[in-house]
Amino acid sequence: MELKSILSCPKCGYQKEEEMPTDACHFFYECEKCKTLLKPLEGDCCVFCSYGTVPCPPIQENNSCGNTNCCS
Repeated sequence: MELKSILSCPKCGYQKEEEMPTDACHFFYECEKCKTLLKPLEGDCCVFCSYGTVPCPPIQENNSCGNTNCCS
């Protein structure tokens, strides 16, 4: 299982590698450069699934989500 993902801000394009928690989802993330607050896109459970290069650990384990309950 990969625990690092590169998050990309859709507003300014800034990218940063972040470590993903294994016991919870990250619902909000503030871009360091432009301060935009990122939230999961519709159908995704967390910001890593929406804006990251690697999906969150629960998705990696189950290979599916489709709703916001997979991380709870």
